[in-house]
Amino acid sequence: MKGDRREFLGMVGRGVGVLAIGGVIGALLNESRVRAAGGGNLWQIDPAKCIQCGRCATHCVLSQSAVRCFHAFAVCGYCDLCTGFFDTNHNDLNTGAENQTCPTAAIKRSFVEDPYFEYQIDRALCIGCGKCVKGCTNYGNGSLYLQVDHQYCQHCNRCSIALACPSNAISRVSAGQPYRTTRVRGT
Repeated sequence: MKGDRREFLGMVGRGVGVLAIGGVIGALLNESRVRAAGGGNLWQIDPAKCIQCGRCATHCVLSQSAVRCFHAFAVCGYCDLCTGFFDTNHNDLNTGAENQTCPTAAIKRSFVEDPYFEYQIDRALCIGCGKCVKGCTNYGNGSLYLQVDHQYCQHCNRCSIALACPSNAISRVSAGQPYRTTRVRGT
């Protein structure tokens, strides 16, 4: 019986050790990735300057852009008629593909309670075209916004999207510096 307990505690101790080593290695890899990005600077989009031109989807060096749509849930109105989800010229208020703004169905809609719906972004499907962001910004409350997803970004020394951006919305900022996540009305 005591042998089983010691074996169990030994396995737990080894497991904790492996997890700790994995965490340290992960932190070191992330730190080297940030350094490679230019001394702790990362590419970020200023949502107040972004005009949702669609160039984020087409000008990235990656085959699928590193820019993705993000959702500020604290700002969202959880609307039944979300203009980021539904095309503003929709035929009917149903979730058919012909009525949705997103060309890749990256926005998932789920019922919360009448009349509220929650909208989740499947970032693996998002191509960064900005169509949903444009609808949400022009007709809604601006809870959807584009941002560089650093899980995908290669941290190029000169971002090709930043070069193509007509509003100069993409710039390098300190990795530790906070940035606005949504467009602020009136700016």
